[in-house]
Amino acid sequence: MSTTAWLLIAIIILPLSYLAWSLIAVDRLSARLIQLRLRSVARKPQADTAEVMQGGLVKLARKLTPGSYVAHLNRMLGNAGRPASMPLDRLLAIKPLAALGGAMVGLLVASSGSSRAVLLAIGITAGCYFLPDALVYNTGTKRRAAITLDLPNVMDQLLISVEAGLGFEAAMSRVGASGKGPMAEEMSRTLQDIQAGRTRREAYKDMAERSSVPDLKSFVGAVIQADVQGLSVARVLKPQADQMRIKRRLRAEEKAMKLPVAVVFPLLLFIFPPLFIVILGPAVINAIATFSGR
Repeated sequence: MSTTAWLLIAIIILPLSYLAWSLIAVDRLSARLIQLRLRSVARKPQADTAEVMQGGLVKLARKLTPGSYVAHLNRMLGNAGRPASMPLDRLLAIKPLAALGGAMVGLLVASSGSSRAVLLAIGITAGCYFLPDALVYNTGTKRRAAITLDLPNVMDQLLISVEAGLGFEAAMSRVGASGKGPMAEEMSRTLQDIQAGRTRREAYKDMAERSSVPDLKSFVGAVIQADVQGLSVARVLKPQADQMRIKRRLRAEEKAMKLPVAVVFPLLLFIFPPLFIVILGPAVINAIATFSGR
């Protein structure tokens, strides 16, 4: 192979290798920072080269990325539950590297010089740039679906705890400690915000905004209204829990009604053609042999 080919391969492989390393090595930098802070009792630790490079890359990415788009990415990460493997700074640093790798692949594709190859190269570059956004959006979609599915059970647990004599925050603490999933995490985080000094209204609204689930927003609005008007929380939770269960049953019935329509296309494309071949194939072969006089 020529030197130019090896150079193009290296230009493609190095950014992709760094991208894979940044996705896999989640806690390596945090562990290194903890060790450096533990050793900094008597002396000031020197700056790590990789940390300085990553910080410079994040600063450059923040300068090149519009502020509104950064805010949009921050909201997407909030809806996704802010995964530890993909903080905002890491996402901003990965996007240009992914676009660079896509651009290198696009240059190889566009080497033929045709207009279609150039458009394909541009599409590959744009697709690699927005690929992390699609992954974060997919995570947020799955998280919202999990919250919507788990919300009626959480409402029942809150109602039982409040009717047993616990306060609303104590009931939330019990649900957050005993439950699993994104809804329990949201309950625990809301209580942490309240303990940190935020008002109940702000903490509840932030919980609804982080999840972007309409049912949870309705529940939070009812709780805030009950808190403002001094109503009993149990009187608010009971109709909300009944409504959540009815909505969950209606969603299940809607999916069951859509199932026959969704099955039609796999039947037409993958099941009926092989069935016709198996049933009508021997008859067609015999007919051809008969008419051909063999």
